[in-house]
Amino acid sequence: MNDIAEQYVRLVLAVGQHDADYVDAYYGPPALKDEAVARQRSLADIAAEARRLLAQVPRLMPGGAADELTILRHEYVRRQLQSLEARVRLLEGTRMTFDEESLALYDAVAPEHPASYYEAALRELEPLVPGNGPLIDRLEQFRRAFIIPTDRLSPVFDRAIQECRTRSLQHITLPAGESFRVEYVTGKSWSGYNWYQGGFHSLIQVNTDLPIYIDRAVDLACHEGYPGHHVYNVLLEQHLVRARGWIEFTVYPLFSPQSLIAEGTANYGIEVAFPGAERLAFERDVLFPLAGLDGARTDSYYAVQMLTERLSYAGNEAARGYLNGRLTRAEAAAWLTRFALMSPARAEQRTRFIDQYRSYVINYNLGKDLVKSYVESLAGGSGERRWQAFTALISSPRLPSGLQPAVR
Repeated sequence: MNDIAEQYVRLVLAVGQHDADYVDAYYGPPALKDEAVARQRSLADIAAEARRLLAQVPRLMPGGAADELTILRHEYVRRQLQSLEARVRLLEGTRMTFDEESLALYDAVAPEHPASYYEAALRELEPLVPGNGPLIDRLEQFRRAFIIPTDRLSPVFDRAIQECRTRSLQHITLPAGESFRVEYVTGKSWSGYNWYQGGFHSLIQVNTDLPIYIDRAVDLACHEGYPGHHVYNVLLEQHLVRARGWIEFTVYPLFSPQSLIAEGTANYGIEVAFPGAERLAFERDVLFPLAGLDGARTDSYYAVQMLTERLSYAGNEAARGYLNGRLTRAEAAAWLTRFALMSPARAEQRTRFIDQYRSYVINYNLGKDLVKSYVESLAGGSGERRWQAFTALISSPRLPSGLQPAVR
C-alpha cells in the first residue's frame, strides 16, 4: 500500500503541473515535486496511471484484523484516486453537470431547493431589518454598523484567534511549536485562505477587498485556524504522516473528497468552539468593544445572521444553474443578490469564485451539515463527547460517504 500511496502523491503533483489550483499543500520529499516539474506528464498518461493504481487497491484491502484507520486509509486512497482521474477528465474537456462533478470530485451531492424555500426565509427576515425599501438595500444599511474599521482589523482578529486557540487547546492536544501567521491581502476571489506549510505551520491570508463584518473575525479565526484548517492539517501530519509514515497525507489535492471534510469540519468547528450563546457573549463583551462597535446591538445582529445563514444553499443553486448552462454569469450574480442577499459587489466576487472553483461551493454548507450530523450522532448531546468525536474525525482519513449517522 505504501508504494501505491507514493505513486498517488506523484500523480497529484503531476496534475498540479496542468492545474495551478489543484495542489493546495505539499510538504513531502522535495524530490517528488522536482520530478513532477521535470517530467511534465501528459494528462492521458496521468489518467492511465490512476486507473492502473485503482485496479490494485481492492486487492490490497486489509482483512478484518486491521485497525480502523488502516481500513479507512485504503478506502481514502481509492476514492482520492477516482477523484483525481475525474479531475483529469475535466481538464481534458469532459463535460459534467454540477451534481455529476461534485459526486465525482467530492464524494457528495448537495440537495436542491426551489426558489420558494428561500422566499420563505426572506419573509421571516423582512420584519427584522429596519427601514424602508427593498430588503437587500435595508440589509446592507443595517450591516454597515457592524463593519470592523480597517485600523482595528488586526487587533480584533488577533483577539479572536487567541480565544479560538484557547478554547481548542482545552480539548485538543497539539504538538509543541505549532503556529501560523496572518497576512492581509487583496485581489482574491475568496475571503480567507489557509496555506499549510508543513512542520505544523500555516500561512493564513485574509482578503480585505470588501468590508469585513464583526462576525467574520470568529468565523475566520476558527475556520482557518483553531479548530479548523490549521488544526486539521497539523493533526493529519502528526498522527498519519509522522506517526504512521503515510506519505499520501503530505499532499492535499484541493478538488477531492478531502476538501469536503476539511471545509465541513472548519465550518462546524465554529459551533464546537462556541456552543450555544457563548459566541454571542464573547463577541458582545470582547470583540464589539475592541472594534469600536455597539455591543448592545449584538442580539439583533445575530437574529438576522441566523436567518441569512439559511440562505447559504442559494449559492449552490446559483453555481448549479450557472455551470449547467441555465444561467449566465450575470443571472447567477442576480440570483445571489436576490436569494442570498449578497450585495452586487459580493455577488460578483462569488461568481469569480465559481468560475475558479466550480462545484467546490458544496463543501462549505453541505460539508458542515454532514459533519455536524455525524459528530452529533456520536456526541449524544455531550459537549466533551462532541469535542472527542470532532477531534477523531479531523485526525482520520474518513470520507464524505462515510459520514453516516454513527451508532453510539
